[in-house]
Amino acid sequence: MDPGPPRPARVQSRRARAARRARPVARRAQRARVSAAARVSLVREDITTLDVDAIVNAANSSLLGGGGVDGAIHRAAGPGLLEECRRLGGCPTGDVRLTRGHALPARWVIHAVGPIWRGGDHDEDALLASCYRKALGLAAERGFASVAFPAISCGVYGFPIPRACRIALDEITRALATAECPARVLLVAFDPAVHREYERVLSTPQT
Repeated sequence: MDPGPPRPARVQSRRARAARRARPVARRAQRARVSAAARVSLVREDITTLDVDAIVNAANSSLLGGGGVDGAIHRAAGPGLLEECRRLGGCPTGDVRLTRGHALPARWVIHAVGPIWRGGDHDEDALLASCYRKALGLAAERGFASVAFPAISCGVYGFPIPRACRIALDEITRALATAECPARVLLVAFDPAVHREYERVLSTPQT
């Protein structure tokens, strides 16, 4: 009896089965990597009017509303948002909290507390990156299909616009390279200077 010939067939069969099992995972990872840039859109809209799963609010640490986009979101969402935010008890810089959208078209609001620019020597870059990373992580965890970001910390917090836009795009690209959610990320640039900078950075090849 010669047991030799069947053995390669069995080995090949096991390898083929393993390859077949690995293919869907590889395809998903490849799809996430290839489509990361295509999933990001730049829009010049009022973020409070967007019909998406979640909008990101450039909040202050109290979460109780303020100026700029923060105040606009609170006004558009109505008193229910303020009541829910009061129950959260604030949020540290670089972190995020989730509430419902209340009267907004968006179903949810991710409140991200960005850093105040103090010259760049107080972990401002890391704290801003953390806002985007944690917001995207929360969106992926919740399975949100669409998320809209304002330019966090670029208003009264004084973060330099070119630096903030690069940090935002770096974190978004990194997150989308390994996650299928959100399928669509909107960069909401109502301010002309922010819009121009995002256009410039988006057209610059990544190295």
